[in-house]
Amino acid sequence: MLLVGDNPASQVYVRNKIKACEETGFKSVLEQYPASLTEAELLQRVKALNLDASIHGILVQLPLPVHIDAQKVIEAISPAKDVDGFHVASAGALMVGQPGFWPCTPYGCMKMLESIGYTLRGKHAVVIGRSNIVGKPMALMLLHQHATVTICHSSTADLGQITRQADVLIAAVGKQNLVTADMVKPGAVVIDVGMNRNAEGKLCGDVDYEGVKQVAGWITPVPGGVGPMTITMLLMNTLKAAEHALPHA
Repeated sequence: MLLVGDNPASQVYVRNKIKACEETGFKSVLEQYPASLTEAELLQRVKALNLDASIHGILVQLPLPVHIDAQKVIEAISPAKDVDGFHVASAGALMVGQPGFWPCTPYGCMKMLESIGYTLRGKHAVVIGRSNIVGKPMALMLLHQHATVTICHSSTADLGQITRQADVLIAAVGKQNLVTADMVKPGAVVIDVGMNRNAEGKLCGDVDYEGVKQVAGWITPVPGGVGPMTITMLLMNTLKAAEHALPHA
């Protein structure tokens, strides 16, 4: 894991990932660098890790300082070690339905749906958010399971009119209380990917949890919902990378 700078949220995320590795017996190595690290220096370090046979997964914690092109860094990671699933090769594999590393947050959401025995075929899934990390890959994963998918975003007109049609509603924009009870179809599955801080400084999601839980059939809390699943799927991807690196007879 490479951490550049002193972003407080990033430090929490990395600490949780290290803890998960310790609890499951994964070897993790944290390399911390000052925000003054140059893009060239970071790229050089990533390339060295690509060649290190003892390292099976490379994770560069985002966001990076503004002077570093995050996409350039992601593309420098070997696709065979891209356990975050952000590389263009990983995105392309997901797009066409080929094996590869899936981005951990939407992958975790799919596992949550699987855990309750939810059948997506023929269902209407609405994803609020179109990021490369969550929104777009989430929509593709839902499509692969034969859901009818609508992607909403900041330019969507009458958001509530669309979300009320959703059998599965996934909110992933980072806006507190964006989804309220009147926007949710009774009995819908609501997955809250948002991570925000309320006026008291406490973590909260994009969904008004107390209101929406009165309407939804299933709902994920923040914290304690999607976050732990994201880390779990990171470990799953890392295990898969290690297995692929094993010599085959």
